[in-house]
Amino acid sequence: VQLQASGGGSVQAGDSLRLSCTVSGRTDRDYAMGWFRQAPGKEREFVAGVSWNGGVTYVAEYVKGRFTISRDNSKNTLYLQMNSMKPEDTAVYYCASAPGRYTPSSMASYAFWGQGTLVTVSS
Repeated sequence: VQLQASGGGSVQAGDSLRLSCTVSGRTDRDYAMGWFRQAPGKEREFVAGVSWNGGVTYVAEYVKGRFTISRDNSKNTLYLQMNSMKPEDTAVYYCASAPGRYTPSSMASYAFWGQGTLVTVSS
């Protein structure tokens, strides 16, 4: 299984950006997915998660109302729409998949990870 994240870049505060994560090597769709981020000098943190069919989503409080997670299983692709971006959103963003249909509560439950895409937000 391979996950390929893309869409990162440099933006100004208040701008929008959409990240994508393409999954290859799987024939089933019974897996949850999530986005995480890691800022310089900080630990990796959960950003958002989505169930196997996109019907259930979770978004961390610090991005709620600004970020939206979704997935298109026909394209094997996960998305993260980021609006009203802030300098504190600057980080490397990672996508990951977890066994089971619903988002696990533990980061350790995510079995496969993408390589990360850098997002930089300047003020």
